[in-house]
Amino acid sequence: MFDVVIVGAGPVGLFMGALLLQQGHQVRILERRASHSDSSRAIGIHPPALAELARAGVAGELIAAGVHIHRGVAYSQGRMVARLAFDGDPHFPFILAVPQTVTEKVLERTVMDLDSAAIVRGADVQEVVDDFRSVRVLADSAVGGLEFRARLVVAADGAHSAIRQRILPHLPSRSYPDCYIMGDFADATPHGTDAVLYLEPAGIVESFPLPDGVRRWVVRLGSPDKGTTAAGLAELIGARTGEVPDARSNTMLSAFEVRSRLAARMVHGRVVLLGDAAHEISPIGGQGMNLGWLDAAALAPIMDASFGGADVGRLLEHFERSRKKAAQRASRQAGLNMALGRPLPPSVMDARNRFFAGVLGLPSIAGVVERRFTMR
Repeated sequence: MFDVVIVGAGPVGLFMGALLLQQGHQVRILERRASHSDSSRAIGIHPPALAELARAGVAGELIAAGVHIHRGVAYSQGRMVARLAFDGDPHFPFILAVPQTVTEKVLERTVMDLDSAAIVRGADVQEVVDDFRSVRVLADSAVGGLEFRARLVVAADGAHSAIRQRILPHLPSRSYPDCYIMGDFADATPHGTDAVLYLEPAGIVESFPLPDGVRRWVVRLGSPDKGTTAAGLAELIGARTGEVPDARSNTMLSAFEVRSRLAARMVHGRVVLLGDAAHEISPIGGQGMNLGWLDAAALAPIMDASFGGADVGRLLEHFERSRKKAAQRASRQAGLNMALGRPLPPSVMDARNRFFAGVLGLPSIAGVVERRFTMR
């Protein structure tokens, strides 16, 4: 019997596995996909998560591989509105931009160095049975049915978590009137390592630097995307910002809509919901992956203490309260980020932008905003 079975080998599941393996526990990480994903949706790593990755010994390689974003700059209708430095953390005075594929490779290598058999790919979990003494996990695979038994199960299987749907079938979700399309293009802008927000009357455009001379562009749409091409996205970016990426250089194109869902509790008997499985929030602001890593960092020592025979009831209560509070705070911030990007009449936007420029010129206000954007 394993100590922990983790469902999901994304960034959160892999980090949880690494932490438990480093503590000497027997772990299996089950992943439905038989091969690695080429998708690179999550790119931003914030200072609190970097601190936890550093404690686990995996931050150095990511920091070397990524782009250090030291400030954000806002423009509107061709004019600079404001600048915000991300320098409040003394150890990590930046937001790190790394493609999710790179992050997963670094975390997977860490896991495999600790236990080469820890990750089981092509295991599609069908049932999780908690019998109060252990948990039985049944999965389908190309070679037939698989069965695992563990003392605890961690569901890190994302926003569409099948395990959460079984445990909380009626958990409500909230939809937002915000739709986006994003794409990665060769960076021909003069912005270097700055993150840039274009606060435009037709809706926000965001752009973030990535390694190897690539820049990610995110555009708010008025309705769900209906098959925009790379050329169409480049044209849309140009119409709003005046900067037109080379459509031929596009390497990723993805559209998404936004909803949120927050579970009242993460711990359900011997099954724990982690990351997006417990609290799905808007990806605008890049907080979801970071929130999941902080969940894992808070949970791992409690699991370790429990396996050592300690009474962890109060620790779990504190875990539930603190992580729910963190998720609510992140969800509110994501909501504010989306509201910032919605269309406004030009005169109203000009007035709002002047207000932003004024308040961000106050060091005390700028410090609060910086802490919000960097999750400190």
